[in-house]
Amino acid sequence: MAYLGRRSFITLIGGAAAWPVAARAQQRERMRHVGVLTPWAANDAEAQDRVTAFVQALREQGWTVGQNVRIDYRWGEGKADTTRKHAAELVALAPDVILTLSSAATAPMLEANKTVPIVFAGVADPVAAGYVESLAQPGGNATGFTVYEYSIGGKWLELLKEVAPHVTRAAVLRETGIAVGAGLFGTIQALAPTHRLELRAVNVRDAGEIERAFALFAQAPDAGVIASGGPAQSAHRDLIVALAARHRMPAIYNARFFVTAGGLISYGADFLDQSRRAAGYVDRILKGEKPADLPVQAPTKYELTVNLRTAKALGLEIPPTLLARADEVIE
Repeated sequence: MAYLGRRSFITLIGGAAAWPVAARAQQRERMRHVGVLTPWAANDAEAQDRVTAFVQALREQGWTVGQNVRIDYRWGEGKADTTRKHAAELVALAPDVILTLSSAATAPMLEANKTVPIVFAGVADPVAAGYVESLAQPGGNATGFTVYEYSIGGKWLELLKEVAPHVTRAAVLRETGIAVGAGLFGTIQALAPTHRLELRAVNVRDAGEIERAFALFAQAPDAGVIASGGPAQSAHRDLIVALAARHRMPAIYNARFFVTAGGLISYGADFLDQSRRAAGYVDRILKGEKPADLPVQAPTKYELTVNLRTAKALGLEIPPTLLARADEVIE
């Protein structure tokens, strides 16, 4: 029988005792897998900013890409068919959780997958869209962050009249491909008489349709625009802003990035904040919580942004009281 010395015995026992601890530590630090689906092109600056905000917030939660988390991205390139194809690709990779940015990414992901947890951001009405059973109790494999309630339409009407009191007619850009389109327009339409505005719904599907609608609506005087938001409007934001300038139509937008692109004024949720908050839910799911137990949350930060250069080009004087309320003024 071989003789086992005291030092060797202690080493063996110590190693045996340490092994489960090391194994547990290795298990805790195993690589987790996150998928990200956006409907926009990979070179879209706004989309990149939202993804960057998400990754930075995830890092603050202790997740470092390449160390304990892997992230696979898919970009829809502004095409519904491409986004659907990428949704199926991400599901096939079997990630632990998937982040979807906007309804245009959330809808196809839920069609492709009923089991992998989904955290959405930038979605307007997830209950009406059928993404969740209720805000308080999502019930399925998806939860996340809403971008606004329909009542925000009244705020857009109020701000449009405040910056351009002469406007009596407004084209409301809407997207019929997402659930919020009809409901939001209905709310704006109901409130329009209070502000002495006549509305016309303009469906947004492609660049040609947008150009024709602007040219037709601008033929009569005192026209304005309400861009209610959506993936197609985001993708065509430079065109929409340029058309509003060409036809000298004051416009209010749902997001800051329209105004930084030259738009007049915007009021809406902070989309980067939505991405940061989504990282918190992704972290909780990676640590074992279920989407069904995480309530859908409303925005906590809204931004009012004004472009004085555009106002000057349109011959508009922005009231000092509005400038005082603005979160950002571009001069």
